[in-house]
Amino acid sequence: MSETIFSKIIDREIPADIIYEDDLCLAFKDVNPQAPTHFLVIPKKPIPKLSDAEQGDKALLGHLLLVAGQVAGEQGLEDFRLNVNNGAGASQTVFHLHVHVLGGRPFSWPPG
Repeated sequence: MSETIFSKIIDREIPADIIYEDDLCLAFKDVNPQAPTHFLVIPKKPIPKLSDAEQGDKALLGHLLLVAGQVAGEQGLEDFRLNVNNGAGASQTVFHLHVHVLGGRPFSWPPG
């Protein structure tokens, strides 16, 4: 996988407002928030998009969701939305898997 802005954040080559980190992932505030609370949870393992994940990534993918819920609670969110874009046609702009966590305002359905 080629280097991305997220790999540079993981390597501390560029700054980010990191709000959680462990051995497998980190969470940081989105620089272009779409809600009052908007952060990303990314794996430290470079996976370009969700459809590139493999069987061996099951535990990691579950961990990302658990961290998303934990950090949402720590950020004061009871209600929140998770979003994962897969590919350019789905508005993925950084090709390093990431989970958007958005909250602090009402959301409608369908999204987009």
